Amino acid sequence: MPNIFKPSLDWLLVFVPVSAGLHYLAPHNDVFIFLASCLAIIPLAGWMGHATEKLADKTGEGIGGLLNATFGNAAELIIALMALRAGQYEIVKASLTGSIIGNVLLVNGAAFLAGGLKHTHQRFNGTAARSQATMLTLAAIGLIAPMGYHYLAGAAPQEVLLRREKDLSLEISLVLLGIYALSLVFSLHTHKNLFTGASTETPETSHKKLPEEPDEHEKPWSVSRALITLFVATGLIAWISEFLVDSVTNAAQSMGMTSLFVGVIVVAVIGNAAEHSSAITMAMKNRMDLALSIANGSSLQIALFVAPVLVLASYVVGKNGPMDLVFSPVEAVAIFLSVQIAEQIASDGESNWLEGAQLLSVYAIAGIVFYFLP
Repeated sequence: MPNIFKPSLDWLLVFVPVSAGLHYLAPHNDVFIFLASCLAIIPLAGWMGHATEKLADKTGEGIGGLLNATFGNAAELIIALMALRAGQYEIVKASLTGSIIGNVLLVNGAAFLAGGLKHTHQRFNGTAARSQATMLTLAAIGLIAPMGYHYLAGAAPQEVLLRREKDLSLEISLVLLGIYALSLVFSLHTHKNLFTGASTETPETSHKKLPEEPDEHEKPWSVSRALITLFVATGLIAWISEFLVDSVTNAAQSMGMTSLFVGVIVVAVIGNAAEHSSAITMAMKNRMDLALSIANGSSLQIALFVAPVLVLASYVVGKNGPMDLVFSPVEAVAIFLSVQIAEQIASDGESNWLEGAQLLSVYAIAGIVFYFLP
């Protein structure tokens, strides 16, 4: 029988009704609504990650990583769509930046650290990891290019410049969606052998099952149970996200934080809760191919799928018209440097706890910079 007194993120589910009550009964308490909404989304995103992990157990590492990344990014996509409807485009772009650097630095770093502390030496398929790193570089180019155009064509009349930036962002979004579709064909069909996770097996571990004590007492999930959990969690996240978006601006001002910091760090960390739990769990089970596939695959989905979809969606639901992909210089630098680090750590096909600590330190530095920006 499960111990209800055991520390668990599920305790935070109490903030689902708390955030709703504050939103409807005390709508002017923006700080408390924002904090309660953030705390409510964390366990819901965790349940999404848990359900997708159960689905991934029935597939290979490649499809499993895709499932985890897809449903793990659902929270970020939902929050961003609500922000689009509210016309908070800067929050949307900041959350995209935060999701990309958060997955590359924070999720990978936490996974490497946790896995490295339990297993002295961990391996993963270097070819597959380098392929994802190359795609991340391409994605960074696509997201940084509109900012470069903004500064190079700054002498144009403001109205003309804004129109061209929106057109440029739309066309780049279509290119990114196209290359994302091709990457799925590559990883799931023509070169799916690279993403099977076979590289993590060693002669010492190939003949025995790694210890997974928590799973020994847990009944297997059916596909229907996993899907129902996903849909319920998604619906609740969509509901809570409205409260979060409505309160974020006033809450940020009250807490002495900029909207940029809230979007890049706070909202992104909340949205990445599912990737955190799944990637760390897989790393501790020595399934590094799946852990990397979750973290890097999630960044790829944000850059190549979620960002373009949000641009397209802004033509339909955007309160202030179409959204562009012109990021601030500090956001562009953060994305570029994070991608370069991802490419470096993927080069040798090995990971350890020190690399995890290094990634986390870079994320901490980025967070400090974003906090002190005016």
